[in-house]
Amino acid sequence: MEPSELRDLDAARRYVVEGLWLQRAARPTPATVRPALEWAMEVVAAGHPLPPVGFVADVGYVALGADAEHRAKDPVPVPGWPPAVGRMYEDYLLGRLYADWAFERAGDALRKYHGRDRIKGVAYLVDRVRERAGLPGVSLPPAAVRRLLTANPEEVLSSAWDGLLRDGPSARLVEMYRAMGEAGRRLSEVLVKEDVEALEDGSALGDLGQYVALRQVRRTAARLAGLLPARAVRPLVGRREVPTRILDEDQYPVGGYTSIATKGSVESLLHSQLAYIEDDPAEAPDLFDVKFARDELFYYSRDENQFLRRRRAFVFALFPDLLAARFKDPELPAQRIVMVLSAVLTLVGKLSDWLSTDALRFEVLFVRDGERSPLADEQRLMELLLRVPVERGDGLVTTVADRAEAAAHLGRLARQAQVHCLAAGAGPTRLAVENAVVTELVVDGPRPKLGDGDRPAEDLPADDPFDAWREAVLRVLQLWV
Repeated sequence: MEPSELRDLDAARRYVVEGLWLQRAARPTPATVRPALEWAMEVVAAGHPLPPVGFVADVGYVALGADAEHRAKDPVPVPGWPPAVGRMYEDYLLGRLYADWAFERAGDALRKYHGRDRIKGVAYLVDRVRERAGLPGVSLPPAAVRRLLTANPEEVLSSAWDGLLRDGPSARLVEMYRAMGEAGRRLSEVLVKEDVEALEDGSALGDLGQYVALRQVRRTAARLAGLLPARAVRPLVGRREVPTRILDEDQYPVGGYTSIATKGSVESLLHSQLAYIEDDPAEAPDLFDVKFARDELFYYSRDENQFLRRRRAFVFALFPDLLAARFKDPELPAQRIVMVLSAVLTLVGKLSDWLSTDALRFEVLFVRDGERSPLADEQRLMELLLRVPVERGDGLVTTVADRAEAAAHLGRLARQAQVHCLAAGAGPTRLAVENAVVTELVVDGPRPKLGDGDRPAEDLPADDPFDAWREAVLRVLQLWV
């Protein structure tokens, strides 16, 4: 159903108050009126179509886990409401909210908010579910909901109940609930991954431009990752390797003593073997000495397997001339700078999956231009995109003054880990570090160019620009894994 418009305040008020009696996750009481109206007001204020308020309340209470507190044993029998329509809504759409993993994860993120942010989070969730499922909605004046917020909740419910007894439910609401039940039958997932991540990192409540940019980066990264192999790629023949002296320090035996052998050191000797030592020193050699000479003493045998856990650092240096990459080519789904950030996010995801047994560290360095930071907006995006590794302590998003400071930072990292760096710019970056593998990414057009070591950046074989970006990410993985 296409969104309709209600300009008459009385008709809009009836639409809202009747919906209060149609919520099913929680029993309609005066205590549930104000939260439902606040969520509805936030949806209307944001300029989005408002689904039936009963659905808005159901989404909020299920997501916040407050439905158990207000849940009724049996739903309230609304006068004149078709039972088949109510059951279809409960089974196909409301039941989908309870069973969907993405909605549960979104609820976990939503419960971390408080006050005004929680209201905005619920409104965002309602709108994402509405748009994802194609649910009907109504555009109405915010004054209709604002007036109800200032009224007595008991009077609001009682007047709505009197109207239902007198006139029955409106045909509009009956048709909308029937459409929502049908939409629930067709729906596979209530939310997509990008919706959940926007709630988890807080971008759903922030600036609209930042929210759109994050969504573009995540969608493009997901598209790039879907075109890459599921398993680790083979290393590229002739790739450059940098040895590190800290590998032996990360080797250590695992487990304890696994068996008994006739070879070993005195520290691992079985204590029971000491019984063969004779008390009389005149009786020499004693049985202990004889067994020792014949290798018949027993020793604990340790598991000699070695567990090697490499320390690896992957650094992405973004140079200030990438400001020119804020350009949308018709051949690409997003701006060039978005493609760069998507490539970084894809590399982080694939390296984390394929090198999960190694000690990994990811860093994004934004090189300043003197006192200016041209890529400050992109830095804030990366802070949100790499929020998990940063909070875990194995990630970093920061700025460096110039190319020399970036090289010095890579040199310090090389003392502790095997370092790979992707230096991205609109032109040649000329970033060289003795103990690190530096790969150059040049973004001077829709097709990226890649350089390895001393070789200049060159075009990649691909049918179209997006395939060239996929090929660039794949080539970097072949150089690094």
